[in-house]
Amino acid sequence: MTQATQADAAASFDPLRPKLMRVAYRMLGSVADAEDMVQEAFIRWMGADRAEVREPEAFLRRTVTRLCLDQLKSARRQRETYVGPWLPDPVVEEEEVEDVTLPLMLALERLSPLERAAFLLHDVFGLGFEEVAATIQRDAAACRQLAARARTHVREARPRFHVENERGLELAEAFFKASRSGDMNAFGAMLAADVSIHADGGGKRSAAIMPIIGFDAVMKVHEKLAALFRANGSKLLRVGFVNGLPGFITMEADGEIQTTALEIDGGKVAAIYVVRNPDKLRHLH
Repeated sequence: MTQATQADAAASFDPLRPKLMRVAYRMLGSVADAEDMVQEAFIRWMGADRAEVREPEAFLRRTVTRLCLDQLKSARRQRETYVGPWLPDPVVEEEEVEDVTLPLMLALERLSPLERAAFLLHDVFGLGFEEVAATIQRDAAACRQLAARARTHVREARPRFHVENERGLELAEAFFKASRSGDMNAFGAMLAADVSIHADGGGKRSAAIMPIIGFDAVMKVHEKLAALFRANGSKLLRVGFVNGLPGFITMEADGEIQTTALEIDGGKVAAIYVVRNPDKLRHLH
């Protein structure tokens, strides 16, 4: 393959890379795996007869989706042996991204790969069922059924209350301060009665291996954590939206970073999602 051919392939592919990454990441929940799928699609694009492709974006989206479907089969086996709660790799942005929030990504995990693909392509990315059918190689009627089943499963994961961007960031900053200072009255005032903590250490860093559920249990854990934070330090690096939820990145006493995302319901923190697994944080360094 000549350099000119490679340059030509890159020139048509690179403008589509961000869109393809969004599809792959929302399918897989892993930044590294999504990058691998998009790179594999580029390799295939270089080898394709591009003059015969009328719609490069549709062609590449199909390629990436099919690669992700294959990847999901092996990813599911890996997650069966995962230590503690599994959370998607944190993607941190300045603005809220409303199409797929962290709770919705967790709900997608409970779907079959085909249900996940049909739901994302139709309900999130707005493709017609004919295009979905061509992508996942099922007929349009089957795709409608797949998306409808998925919709039923994920309905509860859709946010009921919208949090304005500025308010969300204020809540994240207030949560950081209250959780690190040991002001348990201020901290408790932010929590919903059925609040939960989900911490992903992946067996690589300390984290609860089961979700912590309920106001009293969360308060007890954070009382202990606040003492550790005060003794050892916890530095706020950035406030932003973590997988569409208000949150922040911190550097902890062991020199490693972690992300915290807050699910807000009716002005209260309903769930706290903490990613500590260093494998899932490399892209944030």
